Amino acid sequence: MIIVGAGLSGVGAARHLQDHCPGKTYAILEGRAAMGGTWDLFRYPGVRSDSDMHTLGYHFKPWIDEKAIAEGPAILSYIEETAKENNITPHIRYQHLVEAANWCSADSRWTLTVTGRENGAGQRFSCNFLLMCAGYYSYRQGFSPPFPGRGRFKGKILHPQEWPPDLDYRGKKIVVIGSGATAVTLVPVLAASAGHVTMLQRSPTYMISMPWRDRIANLLRKLLPAAWAYRITRWKNVHLQQYLYRRTRTDPEGIKKVLLDRVRKQMGPDYDVDRHFTPSYNPWDQRLCLVPENDFFIAVKEGRAELVTDHIDCFTETGILLRSGRELAAEIIVTATGLNLVQMGEMDLRVDNRAVDFSKTWTYKGLMVSGVPNLVSTFGYVNASWTLRSDIIAQWACRLINHLDASGLRQVMPVISAGEAAAMKQRPWVDGFSSGYMQRAMHAFPRQGDREPWLNTQDYGRDKKMLLNDALEDGALQFTNPPAQPAASAASPPLSTNRSAA
Repeated sequence: MIIVGAGLSGVGAARHLQDHCPGKTYAILEGRAAMGGTWDLFRYPGVRSDSDMHTLGYHFKPWIDEKAIAEGPAILSYIEETAKENNITPHIRYQHLVEAANWCSADSRWTLTVTGRENGAGQRFSCNFLLMCAGYYSYRQGFSPPFPGRGRFKGKILHPQEWPPDLDYRGKKIVVIGSGATAVTLVPVLAASAGHVTMLQRSPTYMISMPWRDRIANLLRKLLPAAWAYRITRWKNVHLQQYLYRRTRTDPEGIKKVLLDRVRKQMGPDYDVDRHFTPSYNPWDQRLCLVPENDFFIAVKEGRAELVTDHIDCFTETGILLRSGRELAAEIIVTATGLNLVQMGEMDLRVDNRAVDFSKTWTYKGLMVSGVPNLVSTFGYVNASWTLRSDIIAQWACRLINHLDASGLRQVMPVISAGEAAAMKQRPWVDGFSSGYMQRAMHAFPRQGDREPWLNTQDYGRDKKMLLNDALEDGALQFTNPPAQPAASAASPPLSTNRSAA
C-alpha cells in the first residue's frame, strides 16, 4: 500500500493501517523534505490551529498540552511524536513527489511516477491500493489575485504560504489583504512589533473569541487518566461544534445576532460593527474565524492595527489606492488572499492509461470516485476539525482492505448506473459553502448527488454511521478480480510497495 503525504492525515492513516491491517506493508511518499504538511509548510508569524486540538488531534493520541488552541510548532511536534511513537518514520520517503498514477486493470495495480525533488531523478512505485493524504490545496503557491499596478509597488509583497524566515517587519507599515483565518491570525502578532498594521478586507467575516486554554480539559486531566480526560473533552467539543453548526442552519439570524453582539461588546458602542464585522452571508456559509483571547479585537481597539473595509483600485509605489480614494501607506503588503484548491495532490491520474476527468465523476461518500478503483482520498471537514473526518476515512479504508482480503478479491470501484445518475439532482462536491477558494475550484471536482452513497455530507455524526457501521456491500461498490484471474484462484497478495527503475 502507498500513502501519499506525510502530514496530519498521512501519519494518522499509517497508524490506522498498523492497527487494523497489521499484515500489510506500506510506504509513505512525501514530496517535501519533512513531515507535517501544513504545519511544516506554513511559517508565518503566529501560525496556529483555527479549531481546538482536542478535535483536531487524533482520536488515538491525547492532546495533553495546556493550550487547546495550539501554535504551529506544537502541532508539528505532535505529528512528529505520533510518527516516532508508532514507528511510522522509517516508512516515510522524503522528497518523493508523486507526479502521476496509472491504474492497470489487468493486474490490479497502481504504477506511480515519482520525482526526487533533490536531484530530479524519476522512479516508479507500484501498489495494489492507494491512499491519498496530500491535502486540499496546492503546495506550489497560494492564491493571489492579479492586483492592478502590482509591479509599481516599491516595497515587499508576500503570501503567507511563502513567508521568508528572515523577514524583519519591526517598525514597518504593513497592509494585510484578506479577512480569513490567516489574516486574523497574522494581524495581532504583527501588530506587536510593527509600526502599524492595516487589515484590508473586501467584505467581513464572522469572528468568535475563545480562550487559548480549555479549563475543563485541563481540570479533567488532573483528575483522570489522560486518555479518559481526552475522550470526554473530545466528546464535549465535537457535540458543541455540531450543535453550533446545526443552529446556524436552523436559526441563522439568531446565531448571527449572538456573534455580532459579542463583537460589539469587545469593540465598544462607537465602533462600526455593521460595516467591518457583519458579513453578507449567514454564519458557517464560510468558516468562522477564531480569535483567541480577543487578541485581534484588542489590537484594533488599542490602535496598533486598523480594520479597513473597501475595494482595491490599484497598487501604487508606496501602498494601495482604494476605490474610496484613500491610500494606505505600506512598506510590506501581505496577500492573505487564500489557497488554490486542488485534488489528488495535483498528480496526473489515469485508469488504464485514460486520464480521469473528475468533473464528470461522482463522489462516493466523499472519499472515492466513480470509475476509479482502489483509491481512497482524504478530505476533512469545512465546518469542523479536519482530523475528525480523516480519522474515520482511514478506518473505513482499513475495513475495505480487510474485506477485499477476506473475499479473495483484489479490486473495488464505485459504479453508478446511467439511470441512477440521470435521476439524481447534481450538487457541487461541497455544497452550501461560499468561500472563494471553494467556489473557484468546484467546477473541476466530482459531483455529489441527493442520496447515499453519492454524498459528501460534511456531517460527522452521519459520516460515523455511514463509514464505520454501514455495510460495504451496498450495491454501489463493485468488488472484482482482474479478468484474467478467476475468483477461485485469486489469493490476495500483500499490498506492497515494490519499486522498479524508472
